[in-house]
Amino acid sequence: MEYIIQTNNLTKKVKGKELVSNINIHIKKGEIYGFLGQNGAGKTTILKMLTGLTSPTTGEILLFQDRLTNKSRSALIRVGSIIEYPVFFEHLTAMENLKLHCEYLGYYDENDMKQALQLVKLQDAEGEIVKNFSLGMKQRLGIARAIITKPEVIILDEPTNGLDPIGIKDIRQLIRMLNKEYGITFLLSSHILGELEQIVDRVGIIHHGKLLKEVTLAEIRKERSDYIEIVPSDIRKSVYLLENELHIMNMKIIDDHKIRIYDLSYTQSEIAKMLMMHDVGIEEMQKHSHSLEDYFYEQINGGGQLD
Repeated sequence: MEYIIQTNNLTKKVKGKELVSNINIHIKKGEIYGFLGQNGAGKTTILKMLTGLTSPTTGEILLFQDRLTNKSRSALIRVGSIIEYPVFFEHLTAMENLKLHCEYLGYYDENDMKQALQLVKLQDAEGEIVKNFSLGMKQRLGIARAIITKPEVIILDEPTNGLDPIGIKDIRQLIRMLNKEYGITFLLSSHILGELEQIVDRVGIIHHGKLLKEVTLAEIRKERSDYIEIVPSDIRKSVYLLENELHIMNMKIIDDHKIRIYDLSYTQSEIAKMLMMHDVGIEEMQKHSHSLEDYFYEQINGGGQLD
């Protein structure tokens, strides 16, 4: 298996305190990988080490299958990133900031700079002073800066910070397009789990500086079952009717007053109609879909099932 990013027992200590401990991540070429973790879990610390902004205390990083060191400039040029908040020369325009960044990289294609601004919908602001930009516009400009050279890997720390719902959707579509059309590998971190769920292929769950698990979205969906939950007026009669009228066997009684149905052969309305035809009242009925957020909180609470 070819991993474009891999870490071996990556550990960072500051003043004797471990910020992250023995992190082993494996990111495949061409995938969108998401770091899940609450604020302070260690996500940004890991991303800073991956981009050479800080050095690990112990452990190693393999980038493009080569060990990352203080002299790995050629490897890091192949990576675009935004770590924490993007920083710019505020007295310069958007385009002037991009030109300075590209000059540092030895890259001089102005058409690619204009295309990057267009992709993040800042083409009409290229001549504006960055000092006047909103937080959301600065976030977009940071992403434009990260994608100019179409790097092989793009690392984005909380990429939707400061964006409104439309801006969040635009960035999500942009990431998908760059991943699909250019084969760019993405590493995204966020504490907004519902947002990551819509875009990532695989996640690494970080909690208190430790990597709890790496798992694909497909594996999570396979492991977790959706169900219909009913609070009927007569639970014993309801179970009898579900078994004998609809031949539903895959169900469970919860707290002596709820029925959780895992066989979704029948819709909520069909189940409700059958019960009411037999004079069973329904106090509550709801379909539950297990989300990435549910899975995350199960993991950080010891892996137990959350009811």
